[in-house]
Amino acid sequence: MTKKLFFALLILISFCGFAQNITLSEKAKVSILTCGLGPESYAMYGHTGIRIQDSIYGIDVVYNYGAFDFSTPNFIGRFIKGDLQYFVTNGSFIDFYYNYQAENREIIEQELDLKPSQINTLFQQLNQSVYSEDRFYTYKFIDRNCTTMVVDKINEILGKEAVKSDTSNQSYREILYPYMSDFYMKLGIQLIFGTKVDEPATRLFLPYEFKDAISTAKINGNKIEKSNSKILQVTKAETPFNWLNSIYSLLTALLILVLLNKKWIKISYFVFAGLLGLFFSLVGLYSLHEEILWNYNILLFNPLLLIFAWYLKKGIKERIVLFGQIILAMLLVYLAYMTTKIHLEIVWPFIALHFYWIGKIVLQIKKSNLAR
Repeated sequence: MTKKLFFALLILISFCGFAQNITLSEKAKVSILTCGLGPESYAMYGHTGIRIQDSIYGIDVVYNYGAFDFSTPNFIGRFIKGDLQYFVTNGSFIDFYYNYQAENREIIEQELDLKPSQINTLFQQLNQSVYSEDRFYTYKFIDRNCTTMVVDKINEILGKEAVKSDTSNQSYREILYPYMSDFYMKLGIQLIFGTKVDEPATRLFLPYEFKDAISTAKINGNKIEKSNSKILQVTKAETPFNWLNSIYSLLTALLILVLLNKKWIKISYFVFAGLLGLFFSLVGLYSLHEEILWNYNILLFNPLLLIFAWYLKKGIKERIVLFGQIILAMLLVYLAYMTTKIHLEIVWPFIALHFYWIGKIVLQIKKSNLAR
């Protein structure tokens, strides 16, 4: 067993040294691999890889900028903070293919029309990244991920920004929105996103958008895409409608809260909503992810609801009315701002509930004061 391990390591080390020094032949090819969506949160947008083949030297390797280590100490904390280290890896194409076949995720291959010198330069750069400290990079959801790293590599080889976004008439949020099929995951992600994702999508950051951009990109009037084929086709089972994981379950839950009409339920809800708003406020200060900065959803899940809930519990009517009016005014601003946002369709039940409950509480107190 020890001898086998020794020889396996020897072969691997030999290949590493060989791969870094070799000059690829004229038959070398480079292609972009776009991989299908997966159910896990890290796979829900797909994946991008770079494949380099050379039949003369028997090379068929895929470079992957999307690797991370779940065993990283404080993995969740570092991901939230935005200093989690991702890294580039390489491996045989056949292993890559079987991995996605096992996950039932398609692979689309686009061969690029590059000169042999460009392919060689790219090959050397990729190997340099894999076998040096450059292999690590700090992950950023929009600005630095498995797709943007490949976009930058290809444009660097082309000598200009030939492959670029043609979806700047859409915001990042609008591009991301259709990918989120899980309702409550979609709701959570949309609520934690701030103003950055509402900016025009000038950065290519998703695999399928990158794939489409390659198909239209040109250098000196010539397309850079040499061929386009689906090398792994899969059949996706139709997901049946899940009532529990839909807006209807949310509406039902909120309606039950309204019908129960208990003071302690209202107070508990306002405390929960206020704490959520406090989290949205503070996480942006803690995290390095620009996507969660300046989160206007705190106008809906307002930290002032904590104070409102306290005065509601104590029955201090003047303070209830004061903070209720402030919160309602901020809610009106939020609603006006949200009229142009795609996620209004999933947050409106909370808007309606807040207007109804807080407005009713304030009006009842005002009416009782007038009746005196």
